[in-house]
Amino acid sequence: MISLLFQGQVELFILILLAIIISLSFHEFGHAWTAKKFGDDTAERMGRLTLNPIAHIDPMGLLMVATIGFGFAKPVPTDPRRFNSYYASAWVSAAGPGMNLILAFLSINLLAAAFHFDITYLTQTGPMTFLQYMAFINILLMLFNLLPIGPLDGHYILPYFLTRQHAYKYERWNAQYGSMALMGLVVLSFMGVPIFSFLMNMARIITGYLVVF
Repeated sequence: MISLLFQGQVELFILILLAIIISLSFHEFGHAWTAKKFGDDTAERMGRLTLNPIAHIDPMGLLMVATIGFGFAKPVPTDPRRFNSYYASAWVSAAGPGMNLILAFLSINLLAAAFHFDITYLTQTGPMTFLQYMAFINILLMLFNLLPIGPLDGHYILPYFLTRQHAYKYERWNAQYGSMALMGLVVLSFMGVPIFSFLMNMARIITGYLVVF
């Protein structure tokens, strides 16, 4: 991303960074809100039940996003012992990607509606670019976080689709090797293996299917 600054595309850099900050904040809020609904107020007591980016953005993670285009936000703390449902962990984990899906749907359809109803302000270059990136970034975040490896949300969801025996083996494997596997994917991607390029292409395809106008 930082290459945009060297190319003189300061406005585009700011728009993308703003879209990422908003997307990550809504993602983490989704976790916190759903955890509260399932009986765990840990995130709320730690000030995470908010859309304020300051509560969710990790400075190092944001710096990584701005420089290499890959980063992270502060994980929302939860206490599974407080959950009032067996399926709470899955729902809480799915809430972050679910929030990204909602944001993507709203963004791309707001833009589509702007063209449909000739809302000139939203079809100008700045707002149009922002809404396009909001939709794309949120779908990309959704897909990435649903990967069932390392600390990503998907690793809390997958065990519910496995037998008890296989879920136990998977959870033990992920605890030992999941983070290394995730870092391996990142390294391979930077080396030219089209791992995240595949996710980006999928994000573009899915974004197109979200338009209802």
